Amino acid sequence: MTNEKRCILAGICKEAGKSDVCNNRCASYVAMSGSSGKGGRLASANIPSDYALTTLKSSPTRVSQPEEYKALEAYKKTFMRAFEADSEPIKNVYIYSNTPGNGKTTTACAILSEWIIAQYVGALQHELQPAQQPGYFVEVNTLQQLHKRMYSPGSQAKKDEAGDTFNRMMDRAKSAPFLVCDDIGVRAASPSFMSELYDLVNYRISNGLPTVYTSNKTLEELGQLFIAEDPEMKVINRISHRCVKLHFDGATKRGLR
Repeated sequence: MTNEKRCILAGICKEAGKSDVCNNRCASYVAMSGSSGKGGRLASANIPSDYALTTLKSSPTRVSQPEEYKALEAYKKTFMRAFEADSEPIKNVYIYSNTPGNGKTTTACAILSEWIIAQYVGALQHELQPAQQPGYFVEVNTLQQLHKRMYSPGSQAKKDEAGDTFNRMMDRAKSAPFLVCDDIGVRAASPSFMSELYDLVNYRISNGLPTVYTSNKTLEELGQLFIAEDPEMKVINRISHRCVKLHFDGATKRGLR
């Protein structure tokens, strides 16, 4: 049995499906997924298990969003700029829809996987050591809930635990070479969380680190949700900087897979 169907590199690998090399001893397979198939760079990126092997080509969402996927295929080609000196910065992406469950998270994870593939292959082509943590996936709602627990009534131990987890996730999110901020704007945020969110977004913009955002709101609607805590719309303005906006339409696909 080969690893062709559970290796994210299978689509570009000339050895895929060959029993003598396409197995758990393959160095590239281990690098991407670990010898167990549940580790490596994909696990390090915190990609949810449902989407761990999803690429733009294999994503079921490409059928319902053909024009948006055409744009994302072009976007993927810009990833090699990371290996070019003085190249134009890679843009950010904001994927939104009015309907939940129509493939935004699937797509964002596919983009992140494409980035991880490009960084691994590109590093080898340039005779460099591939980054161990080339990307990161984070749910903004999870960050918001952790931040809330830090200041909610309860034991200090639980507050400290939430704070430690929040800080670790924020540190990873800030420094990741490529980041997915999933489901931003689920609910209004406190002023202190808005400050943290601005620091995250601003740091990444200032350091040229590309980010993919998903939301059920347009940027204008997101601005209105945060208007009380961010009247100058600093967060929205930073998210909009060098950003490709993609609108997903159609009914929810949840429960149909």
